[in-house]
Amino acid sequence: MDTLLIQSWMIVAGAAIFALIVLAAWFFYKQKQSHRLQQRFGPEYGRTVHELGSRTKGEAELKAREKRVGHLNIVALDPLEAARFSEAWTVLQGRFVDNPKGVVVQADQLVRELMLKRGYPMGDFEHRAADISVDHPAVVEH
Repeated sequence: MDTLLIQSWMIVAGAAIFALIVLAAWFFYKQKQSHRLQQRFGPEYGRTVHELGSRTKGEAELKAREKRVGHLNIVALDPLEAARFSEAWTVLQGRFVDNPKGVVVQADQLVRELMLKRGYPMGDFEHRAADISVDHPAVVEH
């Protein structure tokens, strides 16, 4: 009977140790995942967590963005196209003081055209900004 009791306690202790190891591994994984998201998204990480009210919800949103954008076929612009967009943007900035409303409309059209060329879907502004934040979090901050 004494041996059976000792074996039972050993099984319980082994199960408890195993549970602690699993819990520690899960905690380490979550910490590593949070750090990775903070590094990737920068200030956008904090903004999203604050906006959604919890780290869990914010991180779930950021991971969903990564997954959604991961399925897109985002392409780089060739140098001539990149120069054309850059020049058009500079021209718009120069005309902003004289015609702010008109330039904002034209800038929105230019950004839409650029995003379509790159392969981003064109939904509402918040959706577009969220998609851009995956690869360019500093752009969304501004």
